[in-house]
Amino acid sequence: MVALDPVPRPIDHVLRGAGDAVALEDRAGTLTYHAAEDAVARMAGWLASLGLPPGSRVASWLPKMRDACLLPLAAPRAGLIHVPINPVLKRAQVAHILADSGAAALVSQASRTASLEAGDVPAGVAVHDGAGAGVALPPSSAATDDLAAILYTSGSTGRPKGVMLTHANLWLGAVSVAHYLKLAPDDRVLGVLPLSFDYGQNQLFSTWAAGGRVIPLDYLTARDVVKAVGRHDVTTIAGVPPLWVQLLEADWGEAAGKLRRLTNSGGALTPRLVRALRTRFAEADLYPMYGLTEAFRSTFLAPELVDDHPDAIGRAIPFAEVMVVRGDGERARTGEPGELVHAGPLVAAGYWQDAARTAERFRPAPAWSKSGGTAVWSGDTVVEGADGLLRFVGRDDEMIKAAGNRISPTEIEDAVLGGGEVAEAAAFGVPDERLGQAIVVVARGDGSGEDALRARLRRELPSFMQPSQYIWRSDLPRNANGKLDRTALKAEVQS
Repeated sequence: MVALDPVPRPIDHVLRGAGDAVALEDRAGTLTYHAAEDAVARMAGWLASLGLPPGSRVASWLPKMRDACLLPLAAPRAGLIHVPINPVLKRAQVAHILADSGAAALVSQASRTASLEAGDVPAGVAVHDGAGAGVALPPSSAATDDLAAILYTSGSTGRPKGVMLTHANLWLGAVSVAHYLKLAPDDRVLGVLPLSFDYGQNQLFSTWAAGGRVIPLDYLTARDVVKAVGRHDVTTIAGVPPLWVQLLEADWGEAAGKLRRLTNSGGALTPRLVRALRTRFAEADLYPMYGLTEAFRSTFLAPELVDDHPDAIGRAIPFAEVMVVRGDGERARTGEPGELVHAGPLVAAGYWQDAARTAERFRPAPAWSKSGGTAVWSGDTVVEGADGLLRFVGRDDEMIKAAGNRISPTEIEDAVLGGGEVAEAAAFGVPDERLGQAIVVVARGDGSGEDALRARLRRELPSFMQPSQYIWRSDLPRNANGKLDRTALKAEVQS
């Protein structure tokens, strides 16, 4: 088991497996830890040869190929900050991230960059078709509070914002997860989550911290996942609730028995899903988890507690202090709802170049906090039971959680209004068995332009951001200030 050493190191030191053990297995074959270290060193040397100032941002827009797996280590080794972009995003979202991050370089593929239009790549950004190899750089001596990555995540309003992560954030997150999941050198972890997600990226780091093997997979169907488990003798899968629904419908045969460990994030598991997973994968430990990019991961439910407490999100992970705080700032009593507040070394460094939103979410910890310092005020309401376990109650904001993605209603509304088919619109999330939440848009109009609207959004938005239903109204309710009455609209949608 990985020891809980609280002293962080630069994240590019995380390849800690035996030199001849396999660190990465992909379509190109296998890469031992010795070969992976050499590849990171040479990729870092190539990045250094670009002559970028220290702290420059290097974006990547790639599928789960080898470059995408190694850049998170190579960029910080070269003194640069890595900005991974979800490969399913379309040109408008990619253009926003490149501009907002101030990226100096983009590592991608010609087939992808061909979809971008004039102005999508800001002037001065060098575009590279894959990463190169240069003179090998030794492991870095970076200060652990230096930035190593910026991960973009949606807020309740506006476009995605960049969460700044330090070497210490990434290192201690890897050690924490590897420890409580009991990852070992003989584990084979199937990486199905996007590497632009905090937990998708952490699967690389936590597995390598434990000396195990990562098998990245871009899948189209649940059957692809089942086949990969059987073909590679996979021991561990991390998923989100919609993926588990699909996997439960698949024909597993003997492959189900290979799994030792299932981990869930990106949305709470329902008790019904918990029971179904425990039945189908009876030999595997199930780890429900709760987290947010701003603090990586906050809680997990130990496998031995899952059957008796399928509604719980568990207790704080190692290195995290998790508090339930009342509206007056005091500690909530047992059974009393309050806001989940996360303090400790996993708390990110704030939002990239956004002091106002940083001040809203990253605030001083309560006076009674053991960790002190800056805490993440999640906006999520939880309650702690007499058993010491936390349970999720709801969100204070209007974020939509669909297919494991946090989606801003404002971003959906802006896209819907962008083509002129609709005069006014409001987007909401509604419960959905497969997606967690489905996106419903209430729009002013007669619906005659819906086909054109849907066709345009298929070109402009990734699949997980596509509204599943439009409700057309000749007029939309307004409050006393003349603004759309979102409370009334939400009640109508939910009914």
